[in-house]
Amino acid sequence: MKNFFIFILISTLLMIISKCSSIPHQKPQFGKKPQMGWNSWNKFGCTVNETVMRSTIDTFISLRLPDFGYEFVNVDDCWEAPERAPNGNILSDPKTFPSGMKALADYAHTKGLKFGLYSSAGLRTCAGRPGTMGYELMDAQSYASWGVDYLKYDNCNSQHIPVQIRFETMARALQKAGNNIFFSICEWGVNQPATWAPAIANSWRTTDDISDNWNSMMLNILINDVTADYAGPGAWNDPDMLEVGNGGMDNEEYKSHFSLWCITKAPLLIGCDLTKIKNETLQILTNAEAIAINQDDLGEQAKIVVRESTHLIWKGRIVGGWAVVAVNLLGNGEADVVLNFKNLFGVHSVKIRDLWAHKDLGTFNGSFNVSVKAHRCIFYKIVKA
Repeated sequence: MKNFFIFILISTLLMIISKCSSIPHQKPQFGKKPQMGWNSWNKFGCTVNETVMRSTIDTFISLRLPDFGYEFVNVDDCWEAPERAPNGNILSDPKTFPSGMKALADYAHTKGLKFGLYSSAGLRTCAGRPGTMGYELMDAQSYASWGVDYLKYDNCNSQHIPVQIRFETMARALQKAGNNIFFSICEWGVNQPATWAPAIANSWRTTDDISDNWNSMMLNILINDVTADYAGPGAWNDPDMLEVGNGGMDNEEYKSHFSLWCITKAPLLIGCDLTKIKNETLQILTNAEAIAINQDDLGEQAKIVVRESTHLIWKGRIVGGWAVVAVNLLGNGEADVVLNFKNLFGVHSVKIRDLWAHKDLGTFNGSFNVSVKAHRCIFYKIVKA
């Protein structure tokens, strides 16, 4: 009975905040391109700590990742103390983050980077730490005072309160706190966030959590295709963070992974251990030509335009032309891919550039045929000849 009354009280308060806030919500005008950076969860989970974050920040700089557009360094779940302070303030875990979040944010800022945090729109986070429900404004003000630039906002332990109420309440709180915090919703695509999140957030998860294997990666990008038309500058579909370099796929599969995230304008949030990164992984993550497609000014998410039993083709407009990714779905064997220029681009002659080989393939008329090996891809930039 006690839990029931708590539920009713929180529900009522959230509805009042959502409907009667004196500040009309207007999403800040930033995040015009998909966010790029690093997040702790895929590699470190709840083992993340201050030492990991500081060494990641240092390595982020030594690898020159900002030169390629990466700017955020984000700590995911488990940074919070097990309980709030007596006055309700959110606290950093004194064992794993003894210096606190402000010191960590300050350290990132001294390196010219932006700093992000995680929370959940529930009583508890997904890992059981204190959530933000009922403390939205208090937490938003804490984040702003610490200098936080990015909030990943999860959806665990929601007490069955409508998702839009909970997420809009936090969006209003972030606006009132006034620090222009990038708002990344992690609702897993359950309640069709693409239909309402663009009004309040800079990106929204379209899928369940990614795993470091081919099937999970492909499932997420296929789901992500369904709401492609809702995405655009300042509002991005998010099929989850990158697994490139974590070891569950081979390098060619990781190239396919990275290509698909780039062409679909997905957030590029690195998820591997930067302090132990292999050169071949770094080469994938710093492919400037692939990243340029992701960060293209037009901001159009590519969509699947060809579906064959052996392969899929994504096509998207970019400034001055088109980008194309074709992926072989087969675990064994090659796929014969045909790019029909009239069907795909409405023209007869095109120039093709291979974004992984970093070379121009030439000018072609009518169509272009290429054989693609198992789980491999082609990534081309196409312009009218």
